[in-house]
Amino acid sequence: MSTVVWPPIPADQLLKEQESCQQRELEWLLSALQETLQSLKAGLEECADLLAPRDVGSTLVLSSLRSECLKGFVTRVGTRVVKGDIHLRLPSLPPPRGQNSYRLSISTAPTAPTLLLEQLTSVRTLINSCLDVVDATRWTGDANNANFISGQLRLLHDNIQEAKAALKGDPETQTPWNEDPVDDKVFDPPLPANVSFHLSIHEAALVLSVRTVEAVQGHSTGTSTPNSFTGPSYSGFSIRDRLAAALGGNRPPPHDEVNEIFSFKGSEVRVKEKVRVESQDPSLMAAMAKLGALEHSVALSRRALDVVMDKEDDA
Repeated sequence: MSTVVWPPIPADQLLKEQESCQQRELEWLLSALQETLQSLKAGLEECADLLAPRDVGSTLVLSSLRSECLKGFVTRVGTRVVKGDIHLRLPSLPPPRGQNSYRLSISTAPTAPTLLLEQLTSVRTLINSCLDVVDATRWTGDANNANFISGQLRLLHDNIQEAKAALKGDPETQTPWNEDPVDDKVFDPPLPANVSFHLSIHEAALVLSVRTVEAVQGHSTGTSTPNSFTGPSYSGFSIRDRLAAALGGNRPPPHDEVNEIFSFKGSEVRVKEKVRVESQDPSLMAAMAKLGALEHSVALSRRALDVVMDKEDDA
């Protein structure tokens, strides 16, 4: 905003004109933000619709890369996984007699526990909170109170950022696999005691991690180094890795948690085998992209309001 006036006017009059101009600009911006809020609400409702339960749901194929150790599918309806059929080929999980793979099937019985995706529950809760903030800002607050609008935009921005972080799978938004094990009765037949089945969201993709565990024997040193791993497993590794090991080369570790010990279902365990697969979910990808655009829009609105309110240095 220019402060040069010609012909020159007294300094006190110039100050009054500046204040009057800034006030008019603030009034215009507050009025324009009402339209922005209406647009933000439409975008948030689209995100909510993408995460809402639908009769058909999203069926996602799960397949391990360059191996046959995990094949199957799961069906997501809203924040719940309602169907699933997973076939495992792991040396540490022998299949029943007469079968060539171990099958994990999510129970469809009415009395079976629900398999929830906690990250998606958080995202839906945060989006609903954003919609409440928009409605409160438009209908119950003082639309001409710049401080009120600024505070509401900050709250809206924070909620959108948290929702986006949950879809990206930031570490603080996820519960470690060993701290919140799935109820065994989610599956029919029940999940074996030595198997961990963990679903999470990462970069808007559904991630399934299956682990077989064994109790740590003689672990009394208090360190995090488990006993030596016996019975090498090459599941998930390419033929090149197997050939290199057979010719005397360095064998790659069977998985990235081989040197760690975890507390799982009240016992100290180590992970014998681990397989991790991802499946892109189009609805989640669209929701994360929309949240990113909404985050940018709110950030621009906050910045514009801070400038007019002389709050350029505010975080």
